[in-house]
Amino acid sequence: MKIGFVGLGNMGAPMAANLAKAGHAVSGYDAAGVTAEGVAPAATLAEAVTGIEAVITMLPNGDIVRAVHADIVRQAQAGALLIDCSTVDVDSARAAHDMAREAGLLSLDAPVSGGTGGAAAGTLTFMVGGSDAAFAKGKPLFDIMGQKAVHCGEAGAGQAAKICNNMILGISMIGVCEAFHLADKLGLDRQAMFDVASTSSGSCWSINTYCPAPGIGPKSPADNDYKPGFAADLMLKDLNLSQTAAETAGATTELGRHARDIYAAFVESGGGKGRDFSAILDKLAKQ
Repeated sequence: MKIGFVGLGNMGAPMAANLAKAGHAVSGYDAAGVTAEGVAPAATLAEAVTGIEAVITMLPNGDIVRAVHADIVRQAQAGALLIDCSTVDVDSARAAHDMAREAGLLSLDAPVSGGTGGAAAGTLTFMVGGSDAAFAKGKPLFDIMGQKAVHCGEAGAGQAAKICNNMILGISMIGVCEAFHLADKLGLDRQAMFDVASTSSGSCWSINTYCPAPGIGPKSPADNDYKPGFAADLMLKDLNLSQTAAETAGATTELGRHARDIYAAFVESGGGKGRDFSAILDKLAKQ
């Protein structure tokens, strides 16, 4: 398949490279001029998407998604599939779908979970919104870039699933970090804390798979001085999206709001900028 990939950052570049390794003809465009292994560099957005069967975007925010899709739909050939893998607000995702539909194109919103490691290894999880026909066309590409693709519903459903999932993640990571902090204050050994919580009712992804305590459990960013696997800045972005969605939908998400406020303070004045989102524990330990 001829594929155009727009946005070759930390996530987009390895995703595009995996498609190229699988034998697809991939052209890539990034406003910063970066490239990806095996991907033919395009000088312009138009060059990357003209005559292409599928266009995949991985972009920073909803405003950029809207602007880029407005350009793409003017260049893409009839019947092409547009897959937006960015994490953005639901309204922007639906706006991108509307532009595609009006241009006679298939479209999917397909944000991902798995971080840069999952992007490189091809083990991402895709949360996908769009029609059955669009999902069927995109599924072989998801199978190359990831290990699982869940069709969550119609336009915007992928973003809704991502926002809800990451709200759970933000809340649970704070809870795990506070539990380790309390264990420290009570003189409880961290390994003992892990051995109990990871195999009992405290079990969750934030402790079992991504433990914030260095040297405890499977290897995680905590073992690499909290260099980001998933940056605190990105968690704050996702929690902001969850609260915008909650306000729009009239949903009560008190813990989601509190988690957003904690990460905002951590990123903006608590030394969390540029660190992994699990470094909340390091901040608490130094208090």
